[in-house]
Amino acid sequence: MKDKGVVITGAGGGIGAALARRFAAEGARVVVNDLDGAKARAVADEVGGIAVPGDASGIVPRATKALGGTVDVYCANAGLGSAGSEAAPEEVWAAAWDVNVMAHVRAAHALLPGWLERGGGRFVSTVSAAGLLTMIGAAPYSVTKHGAYAFAEWLSLTYRHRGLKVHAICPQGVRTDMLAATGTAGDIVLTPTAIEPEDVAAALFAGMAEDRFLILPHPEVAAYYEARAATPDKWLSGMNHIQRKWEATQR
Repeated sequence: MKDKGVVITGAGGGIGAALARRFAAEGARVVVNDLDGAKARAVADEVGGIAVPGDASGIVPRATKALGGTVDVYCANAGLGSAGSEAAPEEVWAAAWDVNVMAHVRAAHALLPGWLERGGGRFVSTVSAAGLLTMIGAAPYSVTKHGAYAFAEWLSLTYRHRGLKVHAICPQGVRTDMLAATGTAGDIVLTPTAIEPEDVAAALFAGMAEDRFLILPHPEVAAYYEARAATPDKWLSGMNHIQRKWEATQR
C-alpha cells in the first residue's frame, strides 16, 4: 500500500475510520470521506490524510483530484442500517438502496474505465453478514446488503481477468454507532460476538494479502452461509426462532 491512493467513504467513525488508520499506517495516501465534514476532517488530521466531505455517490471526481489523479483502492464503506419491515416508508427503502447499493454502482462506473485501461484497481465493499444471511427487524438493510454483495460478486467475476481485485467484507456485530442503534435486535443477534472496527481492518488486510474475495471477520459466518445454502428450511426455522425471541422483547 506504500504511496497508493485510497478512498474510504463513511470514514468519519467506526469501520471506515479503522480502515483509514490501517491504510495510512501501511503508507497509503488516504482520502477520508463522510457526510459529516467535521468527522471527516478529524480522522483525516489524525491519519495525515485528506478530508473530502459529502455524499459518497459523487465522491470519485473530487477524491481523484485530491490524490493527484489516481485512485488505486476504493472502499465503499458508507452505509445505512435501515430498520423496518415491508411496511417501512418508501423513502426509507429508497435511501437504503441509494446508499447501500447505488453508491457502489456509481463509484464503479466512475472508476472502472481508468482501472481497466491501467490493468489494475481494487474495490472494497463493506457489505455485512446480513448480505449473506439476513438481519431480523431490518428488511431494508438486509435486502440492500444482499444487493451490495451481489454487485461486488458481479464485479469480481466480470473483471478479475482484467486486473480488478474485489473484496466483500461481511462482519456480524462491530462495536460502532450503527450497532448501538440496532436496539434489542442487535442485543440478541450481534452484541454477544461483536468485535472492534480494528479487527475488521485486520481481516481485510489478511484477505487482501491472499487475494480473497470474501472477507469474514467472524469466521463462523462461513458455516452459517453453508447451512443457509444446504438446508434452507432448517436455517429459516432457526432464524424464525430468533425472530420470535425478539418479538417477545417488544411486548
